[in-house]
Amino acid sequence: MADRFDLGRIIELGSAPSDPVRAPLDTSANAWSCELAGQRLDWGTDVRRLFGYPTSHCPQREDVVTLYEESSRAAMERLRAHAIRHRRGFTLDIAIRPVDGGRRWVRLVTMPVCEGKAVTRLKGWKADVSHLYGDAAPMPLPAPPLSRV
Repeated sequence: MADRFDLGRIIELGSAPSDPVRAPLDTSANAWSCELAGQRLDWGTDVRRLFGYPTSHCPQREDVVTLYEESSRAAMERLRAHAIRHRRGFTLDIAIRPVDGGRRWVRLVTMPVCEGKAVTRLKGWKADVSHLYGDAAPMPLPAPPLSRV
């Protein structure tokens, strides 16, 4: 049986897990992308549900980032800038306040899409990982500043 390497782990084809936290990146319901020119978002149905939007809603990035709790937004923006500048992916668990209320923890997996050496889009998947944090989980400490290598 063939294997596929996905962000640091080997997935045996034909036996992909059903858990969205461990599902391959091409799971369309959990998939998302953001065109850097214009900041246009394209989200799968499960991503829209995570943020409390109807499945027909097309969210705008400037509205979505306001749903991130401040420490999660700051960490995501730092890692996003690093990913674009250095053409590197990242994984981050973020705390959000969905538009339909409450609080959720979301695993954000991001990778750049390049044309030549330029990053033109970011894509990946998002999955609910609230069960890993519980209701009384403290906010994570802010990420340390990225080194300039």
